[in-house]
Amino acid sequence: MNDLSKESGVFRSGVVGIFAGDHLVHMAPLANQVPHLMKDLFIWAKEAEVHPLIKSCVFHYEFEFIHPFADGNGRMGRMWQTLLLYKWKPLFGWLPIETLIRERQDEYYKVLGECDHRADSGQFVEFLLEAIYNALNDVSNTGQVTDQVTEQVERLLNVIGDNAYSTKELMELLSLKHRQTFRDNYLLPALEKGLVKMTIPDKPNSSKQKYKKTIRPSEMDF
Repeated sequence: MNDLSKESGVFRSGVVGIFAGDHLVHMAPLANQVPHLMKDLFIWAKEAEVHPLIKSCVFHYEFEFIHPFADGNGRMGRMWQTLLLYKWKPLFGWLPIETLIRERQDEYYKVLGECDHRADSGQFVEFLLEAIYNALNDVSNTGQVTDQVTEQVERLLNVIGDNAYSTKELMELLSLKHRQTFRDNYLLPALEKGLVKMTIPDKPNSSKQKYKKTIRPSEMDF
């Protein structure tokens, strides 16, 4: 607990910047500008008629530009992008934005700096869209959903019943040992079709996450 920032849970009161090693990539706006900048950002996210993929990337960039907290801005920016994508397509709740960026961290900071210099988020949006596209291709190539997916989703819904279960509990109920098989052939198709939902949607990777049905099996068109 001693490692927590003294300003945790509140907007920062001082000056902060984004660094790549010892190199300053971006100097964030003054602290007294943060509240209204964040308010404007959330209003834009709610009202802008922009494709969710583009919106999530722009939000991510603007969040990092504002850098509203003393610490943890990178993680929060990536979390918000995941949440915006999840609200559009639940499948994206499983997309590891954090990992995607960690694997290309040098390029991530380079693009942030170039966008800051140009005052244009376009290159950052393109960078993230490419990363998301590649990740979706990887999922598609390494975990093809089989022709039996509807039968597997039906099995999942049958074991869930009227309850909520964790991934571990569902795998035990389905007698499955391989997490990726469960994810790719059971859970993700059910989430993507809107047949199953998370109990903690704003924290898709929470250790306390559970899943429950959104409709009854009798309402499905198999």
